[in-house]
Amino acid sequence: MEPFDIDLVYLWVDGNDPKWIEKKEQFTGRPADHSEENNKGRYINNDELKFSLRSAEQYLPWIRRIYIVTDDQCPVWLKKDHPKIQIVDHTEILPREALPCFNSSVIEYFLYKIPGLAEHFLFANDDMFFNKPLSYDYFYDKEGMPIVRLKKKIFGKYHYRLKKMVRKNLGQFTSMVVDGASLVNQEFGKYYSGIPHHNVDAYLKSDYQYAVEQVFDKQVERSLSSHIRMYGDMHRSAFLYYSLAVGKGHLQYVGRKESIRIPVHKHDYENRLNKYQPDLFCLNDSQRSKDTDRARIRPFLEKRFPMKSSFEK
Repeated sequence: MEPFDIDLVYLWVDGNDPKWIEKKEQFTGRPADHSEENNKGRYINNDELKFSLRSAEQYLPWIRRIYIVTDDQCPVWLKKDHPKIQIVDHTEILPREALPCFNSSVIEYFLYKIPGLAEHFLFANDDMFFNKPLSYDYFYDKEGMPIVRLKKKIFGKYHYRLKKMVRKNLGQFTSMVVDGASLVNQEFGKYYSGIPHHNVDAYLKSDYQYAVEQVFDKQVERSLSSHIRMYGDMHRSAFLYYSLAVGKGHLQYVGRKESIRIPVHKHDYENRLNKYQPDLFCLNDSQRSKDTDRARIRPFLEKRFPMKSSFEK
């Protein structure tokens, strides 16, 4: 029996929906392209959510409620009246000036505003999957403090300084993460050189809210006008660094046997999983992926999670 309720939150968008595409292009003036911040892979729907939910029901049956945060959309296969499922529209949690929002980083700032969300919640993108039975204490200690999973870099805090000297540009995602770590260092005198493991993370709602409204309020406010991802936006990993800095989380460095990110443009999904047998895995789409790569996703997931969940019609 879990000592406290734990919810699971997903972001989901159907980037194949013509109505949504028209809205995005009319507002931003930018069709999807091959850039890091606005590529097709950020929005395209390969039904990953269906299979992630299958993995959650199979391996985390103790989850209390599942919230799916969307932009006036709903998966056609989803049982909306399932007692565990709650669809949350962007308009319910985002400030008016941030709408419409096509920037996952900005949407993530306001997860704590989900009505009815438990104090303890897990956050996942729809391309993240549970790969084996996991109990609550995989994500929280007995006192309810979250386990913060990071990937260690060989040269620690100098890793990205050296990388920048060689490559000049760290890329948008890495820049956002490094900026967040630097902000925590400035505020609390602690620098965390480990980067997010790009998989399911555990949070406390109260600490998440405090980070957004008090610690990083200026950065959050600046990003509200970023309707698509921009350099300078803050990544939610800063909230994890903050929780570690103030003693509200336990740091755990992880490797591929615990958490693995598999790029969609790589074709050895099954081999990678069989080799490492990770607890969690992510099929990460990006600007490097082609439609021929994406065509492999659904057959692979059908084979991996063949049993229909109770969340499906």
